[in-house]
Amino acid sequence: MYIEKFAERLKELIGEESISSVAKKIGINQQTLSRYLLCQREIGLENLCRIADYFHEDLDFLTGRKDY
Repeated sequence: MYIEKFAERLKELIGEESISSVAKKIGINQQTLSRYLLCQREIGLENLCRIADYFHEDLDFLTGRKDY
């Protein structure tokens, strides 16, 4: 459940920006970010925090535990 909700919210946050651009700004591999978006890889805590910090979002929101 959390993986799918995370992918959905991440897609919304990325919007029209390219995956490679976002990955570079966050400091993670483009292929890794793509796998998160495709629900092919579980995210580790370090990258989850990096993404939350980049988008200024709460971890509970990103993982679907809370809706705002």
